[in-house]
Amino acid sequence: MLPRLAMLVALLLPVAAQAQPAFPDRPLRLVIPWPPGGTNDIIGRLVTEGMAARLGQPFVIENRGGAGGMLGAEVVARAAPDGHTIVLGGSGSLTITSLVQAKVPYDVATAFAPIGLMALGPNVIVVHPSLPVTSLKELQAVARRGPPLAYASPGVGSTGHAAGAMLAQALNVEMEHIPYRGTGPALNDMVAGRVQVFTNALAPMQPNIQSGALRAVAIAGAKRSAAMPDLPTTGEEGFPQVEAATWFGLLATGGTPPARIARLHAALNATLAEPELRRRLLDGGVEVEPSESPEAFARFFAEDRARWAPVVRRAGMKVE
Repeated sequence: MLPRLAMLVALLLPVAAQAQPAFPDRPLRLVIPWPPGGTNDIIGRLVTEGMAARLGQPFVIENRGGAGGMLGAEVVARAAPDGHTIVLGGSGSLTITSLVQAKVPYDVATAFAPIGLMALGPNVIVVHPSLPVTSLKELQAVARRGPPLAYASPGVGSTGHAAGAMLAQALNVEMEHIPYRGTGPALNDMVAGRVQVFTNALAPMQPNIQSGALRAVAIAGAKRSAAMPDLPTTGEEGFPQVEAATWFGLLATGGTPPARIARLHAALNATLAEPELRRRLLDGGVEVEPSESPEAFARFFAEDRARWAPVVRRAGMKVE
């Protein structure tokens, strides 16, 4: 009886294997919740080009901006959980937006299946040269003397808004938030001296730092930036709670089968290991930082939300 059963199982195994559809079996869809041409768009296109070669299917890129990234994220949250629809998420579009928007049409903790972290974009704290400040402790002393310093951000509810609030809370000082319509206008007023403090991505700040129009005080992250290796981190300056690095990662729809997530993660990490890709991303101002597993990225995502939630709540940040 047992030999017959073994033979039957052996015959059925190929049939069971054939019953499992290949993945991916059609083009994949990457939703980038920001307009074309920005950092998110560039990273998404570079990385998915390499993943497509490994997965045997092309990626169709869809830029769906609006509501701080929430509109694009909602598309993926409501998609079929089959792994063919992916969002390029980040600290702004997923973490901060989910905390500051009055109405979020999905539960950010369950609507997505994390695939993997791709890169970190170091944020830098800069001041106008008119401030006699070269360290965070000196910035704290100047701010405490008053009058309140003004800090810039690319807009209400942005990562820069939250980062400025985090800095003020860590220094235990009052600072006035001045929102702008994007990084460009904020930088223009920083250089003109109309605002004194700005925490933002390093890449667009570097030309003004190098020219002396702005003074860099610290990297707002856990490690130094390869682009400015001599600049200390906020932790080295005595304020480790100020950690505002911008992250970029891929997430599928919640409920996507783990085997499909694992296949996407393997293709992602193999792509991120390419030296030329790493160089191109570094030239664009971000540093490759792959996660060891989808589970590791899920923990990172949860910790990011836990870190920002009290900052946003204490600052009273809300977008109606």
